[in-house]
Amino acid sequence: MSSINLSWVLAAEDPQRLARFYAALLGCPQRDGFSPSHCIVDLGGAGRLEIYRPSRNRPFPQRGRAVAPCLRLPPMDGPLEALQQQLPTWLALGASLMEPARQEPFGAEVWLADPEGNPVLMVQPFPRAST
Repeated sequence: MSSINLSWVLAAEDPQRLARFYAALLGCPQRDGFSPSHCIVDLGGAGRLEIYRPSRNRPFPQRGRAVAPCLRLPPMDGPLEALQQQLPTWLALGASLMEPARQEPFGAEVWLADPEGNPVLMVQPFPRAST
């Protein structure tokens, strides 16, 4: 499990603008993410803040629920299958499925709810998208 990286995801209408704001506010570097609609603010040893425009395949999160922990798994070929194989383990730990796992241009993702109903994003990137 130590190869999983924790970051925080923040849904935004304008990810570039919001990333510039948080990078300046926190005095941290900003870098490109998976696409123009994904930016990363590097928090050093504290992880990352990943600011993204949600996929058109899912609704924009309600205000107040636009921040969630993101657990980024090691890059892998066949990311959707890899997530689907791990899903029973996470469900057995008490998670519940909020949305089915789906393929995205950067790899695959699945939204879970923790045992108290808080959203958690699990991301399995392709090897080339290991930013």
